[in-house]
Amino acid sequence: MPRKKTAGKRKYGRKSTNIFAMFDKGQIQEMKEAFYLIDQDRDGFIGNDDLKDMFASLGKQSNDKLVDSMIKESPQQMNFTAFLSLFANKLGGTDPEDNINRAFEFFDPNKTGKIKKAVLVELLTKAPYGDKLSAEELNAMMEIANVDHKGFFHYRDFTAVLKGKEVED
Repeated sequence: MPRKKTAGKRKYGRKSTNIFAMFDKGQIQEMKEAFYLIDQDRDGFIGNDDLKDMFASLGKQSNDKLVDSMIKESPQQMNFTAFLSLFANKLGGTDPEDNINRAFEFFDPNKTGKIKKAVLVELLTKAPYGDKLSAEELNAMMEIANVDHKGFFHYRDFTAVLKGKEVED
């Protein structure tokens, strides 16, 4: 079913969900506990003072340069979703955006940024090579995918959303 277009930025209802899908419920709960241990002032964000307090509670010395570099690793304020995204990337997460797009471009010789959804589904579920996606994995992917009214999967948009970015119309 094609997505309705809105003016300006396209908002995906499950934009942040893809990060949560990378971890099981137990891991997410452990990450929440770690986040709230670090978020000393309980404002829902990890900031410089929170990190300094965490280091002090561990008996470690911190300096502004170290703390600043840690904070700058997140492209936005460090709320729980950003914290989880950072861990996902640090733990192996996903490939860089251009690598993912190049993989899709293999099936898009004209580099249009889109692949027929039916072809993609066939490749991901039935091709005689590589790991195949289960129906559940394919459904999760399609929940955040941009498939237009002509049945084309827009892989550059998908990759951007996968990497936590908003997509312009």
